[in-house]
Amino acid sequence: MPNPSRLRAAALTATAVTLSALLAGCGGGSREDDEDLTDQKLGWKDCPAPSEAEGGGAAPSPLPDGDEWQCATMKAPLDWDDPKGDTIDLALIRAEASGAADRRIGSLVFNFGGPGGSGVTTLPAFGQDYAKLRTRYDLVSFDPRGVGRSDPVECLDDKQLDTYFQQDATPDDQAERTELLDNTEKFNAACEKHSKNILPHVRTTDAARDMDLMRQVLGDEQLHYFGISYGTELGGVYAHLFPEHVGRAVFDAVVDPTQTAEQGSLGQAKGFQLALDNFAEDCVSKVEDCPIGDTAEDVKARIARLLKDLDREPIPGVFPRELTETAATGGIAQSLYSKDFWEYLTEGLDQAYDGDGRVLMVLSDALNGRNENGEYSNITAANVAINCADDKPRYDPAYVERKLPEFRKASPLFGDYLAWSMLSCTDWAVAGGADHPDVSAPGAPPILVIGNTGDPATPYEGAGRMADALGKGVGVELTYKGQGHGAYDSKNRCVQDAVHGYLLDGKAPAAGTVCS
Repeated sequence: MPNPSRLRAAALTATAVTLSALLAGCGGGSREDDEDLTDQKLGWKDCPAPSEAEGGGAAPSPLPDGDEWQCATMKAPLDWDDPKGDTIDLALIRAEASGAADRRIGSLVFNFGGPGGSGVTTLPAFGQDYAKLRTRYDLVSFDPRGVGRSDPVECLDDKQLDTYFQQDATPDDQAERTELLDNTEKFNAACEKHSKNILPHVRTTDAARDMDLMRQVLGDEQLHYFGISYGTELGGVYAHLFPEHVGRAVFDAVVDPTQTAEQGSLGQAKGFQLALDNFAEDCVSKVEDCPIGDTAEDVKARIARLLKDLDREPIPGVFPRELTETAATGGIAQSLYSKDFWEYLTEGLDQAYDGDGRVLMVLSDALNGRNENGEYSNITAANVAINCADDKPRYDPAYVERKLPEFRKASPLFGDYLAWSMLSCTDWAVAGGADHPDVSAPGAPPILVIGNTGDPATPYEGAGRMADALGKGVGVELTYKGQGHGAYDSKNRCVQDAVHGYLLDGKAPAAGTVCS
């Protein structure tokens, strides 16, 4: 099954709307031999409504100043080892700089993470948060190869995915283990059947090369970049491959580039457990009574009992589906990505104790990329495809079973869930690239690396390791003492001033700066 802790919570805005109501690509083909892709012109035009693979919904609304979002496609080699061969189309979106032309720095390219998240849909959803950066940059994002409108990886259909996500992802006996492995093999076989041509070409190194082509097509001498979550790994790989073209860059919610897939999953088990601990402490510390427990330990004990009960007997969720143990665990994980969603977690748990699983299921659906119409984006398929193409290790059930005690110690609630998710790449059609990414970037300019001490999905320690791995004089670490996944979107003034100071004025904060 896909590893939910590696998914960027990009659909939080749409999820909030749904919860508030509840609680009240086509391939590019071949090209001429003499065609130079760096000379291509982007035909910017009004953006269409997102495709199903991008998550569906309406076309992006105009910006606050009335300007329209613009979309385009960029051709890139399908196989970067054969740059004169077939091409694919990559979907791009931009908002042109709002300030004076003589103050424009260039394009600021965003990747919001996943891997598998659509930048074409996420940037306009959060565009107002970057209004100050837009005064001097064109804001640009894209669907990486295999994602959204950029030759999306396709695996199971919507009905099959509904069944897939209802499975027991934390098997208790041999029959359940066999079923989990069989479902994983069916998922992976479907990916190979429907997306055989793109699967070998969705590595992070491929996406990094796409970004350097994008830099040239956009007319920039340097790539100015804002990477979040997996976007920090992509940015680090870009810096390693093209240190001379790195411009002003910020990494937020930082992936630890020194870890294997197993080490990353174990670290995330600790991170999500920490976030759950903080959520429980916050609930019982409020002036009004916490409706889901009298003490922090009581809150967590009741959640554990709920999950055991759901393992035996699911409760009604979003009709006609039931809230299973797996769905509830996913919903809890999704809510821990942002402190703004703790109130939904409290309400969802309170309702689930009364036999109503709708809120937790809506949260779980958001994690899995399912909209209220029952359609799935391709975030899960792309997430598995990119992770499996990147990560060299392959794990089997016997190995996972040996590791369960270590994962359970890291997190009594999420340990089993994250340990068994390591089977995602078992029998994958494409060999993994490396144990971990190489992000060393000697000669690159400073890169601002921001770690959040309460981050569940990309634990804080990864920021320091990324800064060290980038190299002396390159990685500049800033610490934010906060909650949730990432720091800039917390609206913390200290963090935002540091980001604005660097991206807008070229002034990096002192290494070791702490914001709280």
